[in-house]
Amino acid sequence: MLGTILLIVLILMLIGAIPAWPHSKNWGYGPSGGLGLIVIILIVLLLLGRL
Repeated sequence: MLGTILLIVLILMLIGAIPAWPHSKNWGYGPSGGLGLIVIILIVLLLLGRL
């Protein structure tokens, strides 16, 4: 159950990090960098068996 919720949230964050709108083109690497950090943390937690 928790894995499904995390997968849905991750997909929504990936869609939100795409700079497709004019107001978000000036954001730079912030959204995708933060998303990458979250993905790395989730992978480490999965490998350690804490998730």
